[in-house]
Amino acid sequence: MHHGSCRSDPRSFAAPSRCLTRHLHLRCRADFGARALRGTAAFTARAERGALRCLVLDTKDLQVFKVTVNGQDAKFVFGEKHSFKGTPLEITLPFELSRGQEAIVEISFESSPKSSALQWFTPEQTSGKKHPFLFSQCQATHCRAIFPCQDTPAVKLTYYAEISVPKELVALMSANRDGEMPDPEDSSRKIYCFSQNVPIPCYLIALVVGALESRKIGPRTLVWAEKELVDKSAYEFAEAEAMLKTAEDLAGPYVWGQYDLLVLPPSFPYGGMENPCLTFVTPTLLAGDRSLSNVIAHEISHSWTGNLVTNKTWEHFWLNEGHTVYLERRIGGQLFGEQFRHFQALGGWRELQNTINTLGDKNPVSNLVPNLSEVDPDVAYSSVPYEKGFALLFYLEQLLGGPDVFIGFLKAYIQQFAYKSIVTEDWKKFLYSYFKDKVDVLDKVDWNSWFHAPGMPPVKPTYDMTLANACVALSQRWIKAKESDLGSFSSADLKEMSSHQLIEFLALLLLEAPLPVSHVQRMQQVYDFNAINNSEIRFRWLRLCIKSKWEEAIPLALKMATDQGRLKFTRPLFRDLYGFDKCRDLAVKTFLEHRASMHPVTSMLVGKDLKQDQ
Repeated sequence: MHHGSCRSDPRSFAAPSRCLTRHLHLRCRADFGARALRGTAAFTARAERGALRCLVLDTKDLQVFKVTVNGQDAKFVFGEKHSFKGTPLEITLPFELSRGQEAIVEISFESSPKSSALQWFTPEQTSGKKHPFLFSQCQATHCRAIFPCQDTPAVKLTYYAEISVPKELVALMSANRDGEMPDPEDSSRKIYCFSQNVPIPCYLIALVVGALESRKIGPRTLVWAEKELVDKSAYEFAEAEAMLKTAEDLAGPYVWGQYDLLVLPPSFPYGGMENPCLTFVTPTLLAGDRSLSNVIAHEISHSWTGNLVTNKTWEHFWLNEGHTVYLERRIGGQLFGEQFRHFQALGGWRELQNTINTLGDKNPVSNLVPNLSEVDPDVAYSSVPYEKGFALLFYLEQLLGGPDVFIGFLKAYIQQFAYKSIVTEDWKKFLYSYFKDKVDVLDKVDWNSWFHAPGMPPVKPTYDMTLANACVALSQRWIKAKESDLGSFSSADLKEMSSHQLIEFLALLLLEAPLPVSHVQRMQQVYDFNAINNSEIRFRWLRLCIKSKWEEAIPLALKMATDQGRLKFTRPLFRDLYGFDKCRDLAVKTFLEHRASMHPVTSMLVGKDLKQDQ
C-alpha cells in the first residue's frame, strides 16, 4: 500500500485496484408513494490482489439493510459522511478472496426521497397530469445516490436489471429492452427487464418510469415521450439515422444495437445525456424546425467518445466532451456543409469566451485539465471541457493536415482505447505515436498552456467566416448605433439570416458592454424577438434585455428560468436577474417558490448562485 491509498479517483471511496465490480444484477421496485427505489444490487466482484477481505463501495443518502457474499451474511459498516462524496460502505467479506477469484456481493438497499440522482414527479407535474414520473441522472457522481457501487468512470461493468413499476407505466433503461412480465408479488405492477452487454461506467446507468409512448423514426431508433410530445419529437429528431450513419463513417461501427431517444420533462438539467441505447434529451430542443439537432449529433457521437472510450477520472472530462463536440461538428459538416461546421466551431469559441468571462480568466476551473480533488464536479461543470477541448482538436486538425488526416487519427484512437478508461497522457502518447512523422510539428504545441493554464487557449484556430460575417456586421451596427440611428433598423435586417445566425448575432452582443435600454426596445420593435420560441434565441435575447436593465423583460426572464430547468439556461438567467438590483429580491423569492419542484442538482447550483445555500 503506497501512502495509504489506491484511489486514483478523488471523488470515489472505492479502490478498484484491489477489487473490481465487473457485472451488476439489479432488481428493484419504484415506490412512488415513498419516493424510493428499493431492491437488491448484486455485483460480480473480482479480487485484483491476493488475501482480499474488504470491499468499499460509494453510497450517498442510502439505507442498507443486508449484505451477503456468495449467499453468506457479511458484516458492513458506513464510514464518515463527506459533504458531496457521500458515505463509504465498508463490507467485510466472510472469507478471503485470492487474486482473480470472483464472488457475488448482494446488497439490499433503499434510496432516499432526496436522492441527488432522482427526480420524482407527482401526476400534476407531468404533461399528461394522470400518472407520476421518475427519471435518473447519474453523471457525474450520483449513481451512488441510487444504489451502492464503485462510482468512478475508471470501472466498467455490464448489467442486467429487473424493475417493478405500476402496470400502467413504462420503465426504460440505458440498455436493450429484454421483455416484461406481471409482477408475481403484486398484480397491480409489472416488471421490465433490461440487459446491457457492453461494459459501461456506472454514471451511464439510467432509469426512467412514466406514461411513455414511442414512435419509430429509423431502423434502430424509437423516440419516447409523454403522448403530448411524442409526435412533435418524432418530427424534430427525424435526422437521427442519417447522423448515426455519418458517425459510423467517421468513427467506426455502432456497437450498442439500439439508439433510442427519450424526451424528458422540462426540469431535466442538461441538453442531453448520452445514456447508452437511450439518449435522454431536454424538451427545449423542440424548436419545430430541427434547428437544434446538433445536440442529437452530440449525444450520438458520445456512443464512441465517452461511452466506448471513457475518461478515467473527471479531471479528464475533456477527453469525453472535446472529442464529442469535434465529432458532433464533423457530422454537422457532412450534413450541412463545411462552412456550417466552421460557423458552429466559431460559435463554440464565443461560448468559451462567455464562460471564461463568467468564471474569470485566472480561475483554475477553466484549465482544460483542472485539479478537482476537493471540488464537486457539478459545481465545476462548464463549457470549458467542451469548447477548450474542441478548440485544441480543431487547432491540431489544422496543424496536422486537415479534416481527412485528423479523422484517421480519431478513428485509430477510438479503436485503440475502445472499452477502456484513459487519462490525457494516454491520449497524448497515442497522438505522438500516430503522427510519428510529424513530431516536430507536435513539439511546437504549447501543451502546458493548453492543458494546465486557466483562461482562453494560447492559440486561436482559423475559422471560415462566410456564415459569421452577417452576424458580426449586424451586431456591430447595433453596438455603434446612436439614438438617432435607431430608425435605420428594420425587420429586413434578418431576412437572409438562419436561426443559427440569430443565435450568433445575440451571442456577439452578449460579449460586449450592455446596450442602452432604448436599443433593446427598438430591437424588440423591429425584430419581435419576444415572439420567438426557439430556446437558444429566446435565452440570449432575454439575457441581453436583463443586462440592459429593461424592466419589461423581468417577468419573461423569470418565466423562462422556471418553465424549464436546463442548467445552460436557468443558471445564467437567474444570475443576471440576481445582478439587476430592481429584481434581485423577486429573483430570490421566485427561486424559493419553485425550489421544491426543481431537479436536486439545479436547486443546489441556483441556490449557490443566489446565496440561498441550505
